[in-house]
Amino acid sequence: MPELPEVEAARRAIQENCINKRIRTSTIADDPKVIGGVSPSEFQSSINGKTIVAAHRKGKNLWLQLDSPPFPSFQFGMTGAVYIKGVAVAKYKRSAVSDEEEWPSKYSKFFIVLEDGLELSFTDKRRFAKVRLLQDPTSVPPISELGPDALLEPMKVEEFVDSLSKKKIAIKALLLDQGYISGIGNWVADEVLYQARIHPLQVAATLSKESCETLHCCIKEVVNYAVEVDADSNSFPIEWLFHFRWGKKSGKVNAVEVGADSSQYPSDWIFHSREKKPGKAFVDGKKVDFITAGGRTSAYVPELQKLSGAQTEKKGRQGKPRKEESDEEPEPEDEENGSSKSRKSKKAAGGSKKQKKKVRQDDSDDDDSNSDEDEKPQKSAKRSTRKQPGKQKKKARR
Repeated sequence: MPELPEVEAARRAIQENCINKRIRTSTIADDPKVIGGVSPSEFQSSINGKTIVAAHRKGKNLWLQLDSPPFPSFQFGMTGAVYIKGVAVAKYKRSAVSDEEEWPSKYSKFFIVLEDGLELSFTDKRRFAKVRLLQDPTSVPPISELGPDALLEPMKVEEFVDSLSKKKIAIKALLLDQGYISGIGNWVADEVLYQARIHPLQVAATLSKESCETLHCCIKEVVNYAVEVDADSNSFPIEWLFHFRWGKKSGKVNAVEVGADSSQYPSDWIFHSREKKPGKAFVDGKKVDFITAGGRTSAYVPELQKLSGAQTEKKGRQGKPRKEESDEEPEPEDEENGSSKSRKSKKAAGGSKKQKKKVRQDDSDDDDSNSDEDEKPQKSAKRSTRKQPGKQKKKARR
């Protein structure tokens, strides 16, 4: 899922290439699941002929300020991505589309041509992103509900330490709460906790002042470094940004992954081990394990990140380690809202392992994989309703 560094890279690319240019034409996808609350024709007529004045971001949300409202707003979801023709833009790897696809891509939801001929497209493979047309994006959800931005509005260390002392929630879950700090996602949270030597399940309120201060410093360093790496990647030769494979059918080399070169990140970051399988993941020679924390598959180093205080007694009851890929993500609605309430409601809705497996298999599909999942819990509910009267009759006979 795109996090703050990827969305900031998109914002900077737009700021550097599209500002003070008029939108000549636009094409908005006829996809109500992604395009919210307005028809494609109305969306197009509202932005055509207007000039892009600025590109703004808060957390994982991006919006374009035009010379007059309304403004296009983008919530990236799981695979949202910005493409500017002829310009390299670092992005989350699963967002990338093949360079063999037509331009604009079949996954394009928002496409504009500027007065100088420059073309910009917002794509979304899995259709969990949201593209809206808003009078003031900052005054309505999801942006109005976000906490301070991890890059642009960092908390002062004293404020951060004091706030953690009042949070009786696992620190990983708290960092993922977009209402607390916006922009931190799964891999950034894992990285800052590893750098700070804090266990993902450690309750925030039990952290020492020293640990809180260290965590504050690590958030700042990791976020700033990742943003600069992605920003630098925009000036790399385009071939540096692709990982290649041989296409058997086409007989061509296909570019399948776009993003900042992972070698740009320090070798002692846990970032490099998150994609590896359990038992084969190591950082600085130390084993990396994967557990569920904050509803996500979380990478950590048991030798360095240990539960402290009363939580050490409960360590054996924290649940089995997760064996799925560490990049597995839930739907973006939970990610953007970041509330424990939304995660609980999702858990209560049920869903078997087979259903979850189906979602992972459909990772690059353009259909709505939720529809099949919704049917099974309903059927089970009907079965439980039929059994209940039988139990009552049996009790009555007694």
